[in-house]
Amino acid sequence: MKNATTLLAVALLSSTALTASAETLRWARAGDALTLDPHAQNEGPTSALAHQIMEPLLIRDMTGAIVPALATEWGPSEEDPNVWFFKLREGVTFHDGAEFDSEDAVFSLNRAMTEDSDYKELLASVKEVRANGKYGFEIVTNGPNPIMPSNLTNMFIMDKDWAEANNAVKVQDYEGGEDTFAAKNANGTGPYRLVSREPDTKTVLAINENYWGKDEFPMEVTEIVYTPIQNAATRVAALLSGEVDFIQDVPVQDLERVAGTDGLTVKTAPQNRVIFLGMNQGDADLASDNIDGRNPFADVRVRQAMNMAINRDAIKQVVMRGQSVPAGMTAPPFVNGWTAELDAVPETDVEKAKALMAEAGYPDGFSIQLDCPNDRYINDEAICQAAVGMFAQIGVNVRLDAKPKAQHFPLIGNLETDFYMLGWGVPTYDSEYVFNFLAHTKGEKYGSWNGTRFSDPALDAKIEALASETDLEKRDAMIGEIWNVVQEEVLYLPIHHQVLNWGMSSKVDTIVAPDDTAKFKYFTFN
Repeated sequence: MKNATTLLAVALLSSTALTASAETLRWARAGDALTLDPHAQNEGPTSALAHQIMEPLLIRDMTGAIVPALATEWGPSEEDPNVWFFKLREGVTFHDGAEFDSEDAVFSLNRAMTEDSDYKELLASVKEVRANGKYGFEIVTNGPNPIMPSNLTNMFIMDKDWAEANNAVKVQDYEGGEDTFAAKNANGTGPYRLVSREPDTKTVLAINENYWGKDEFPMEVTEIVYTPIQNAATRVAALLSGEVDFIQDVPVQDLERVAGTDGLTVKTAPQNRVIFLGMNQGDADLASDNIDGRNPFADVRVRQAMNMAINRDAIKQVVMRGQSVPAGMTAPPFVNGWTAELDAVPETDVEKAKALMAEAGYPDGFSIQLDCPNDRYINDEAICQAAVGMFAQIGVNVRLDAKPKAQHFPLIGNLETDFYMLGWGVPTYDSEYVFNFLAHTKGEKYGSWNGTRFSDPALDAKIEALASETDLEKRDAMIGEIWNVVQEEVLYLPIHHQVLNWGMSSKVDTIVAPDDTAKFKYFTFN
């Protein structure tokens, strides 16, 4: 707590001077949020910025535990097992002063279920959302949904009237290149309000003086200056010089340097995220290969060969400097459905891989383009470069095309890539989330991030059945059956589970959140 003299001094400071005050936190990471529309892009840095400005009904705290946010109570209805009830927090206002109530919650969830929403898979089992009084509402599902609360922790609530007044009822079509008012403006109930927004340059947030939780959380950060710095060396230099106070992605090659610098500290923790490669195995022919009339990825033997060509331990030691955990499945250990057996790393065997390639009819291999982001995951482009060399050993000649995530991700959503890198975190901590987005046939409600073109109606039915299976033992068995298919089909090429390295000034204190989302209302200053 500050003494009265400090408080008086702060009150007399100009806004310019306030930028350099102890309450300002200067935050940097490799990439910016893709949009401010809270339902347009289900992407880590995008939701991380949104969490400062907007709020969901329930939220995961910095430890990963679900705690109340805009809802104070929730549970399955005693009268109807297909209904979840929510009691909303009273006295909450949006940043423009408008009152929050059930009308906003109903509007926001309905908005999040529309075609252009990147969150619709989380609400795929929802039949209806309805108000139950001013501060109550209900979610009606097609069959009982045992994990509905876990699906809501990143489901941000908008002001219905604000959306209508600003032509923001429709979700931004990000993949289609649409620009909207909601993409650049925000009116939330969160701890910080938007002051200015320059995409890919700087975003400034100021404390929400009317925040409902101002007495429940430290709220010591009163201003946030967020600066995306794509270049790793420049980002580290900014931390070392004191230009920024906190970076979420210390490059692995600079960990010792940062940790050994007076006034700085590095905090490390496993992340709830897997990095992997996806292959277009569904199309009859590929656009970016040199094989006419056939699709090499359609043959499971080719996918198996490529899986065993990847030397994950070499990537860990050389590219990641030990800061990764080699993976055999596209779910991290945090997630229900993960097992050590499923996550067993394929043994690297170049000769066996070559034999499989020949057996599949590609003794001389083929060429293909690999699309990779260069500002999203830790050493993303370097990982892709390493994989290129490994695939070459079995005759798969890869042309690497690395670009910023803002250009990379639409390639997956629009099915414009045959071979790509993707990372996947699981905010629900349940395998259903992985299956809904990555394994289910791409369609109106499911599969928005499934760029593999894989489609199995029988598997789709099993995935959809998870949403209403309340016998958790039976549900876990179903999850295991689905994973067995995903693994046997070699749907993806897992590389590793990411490890988080947060670098910060010693004056800043926090714990590392497993979802890599810094919620600054919890941060304190030493």
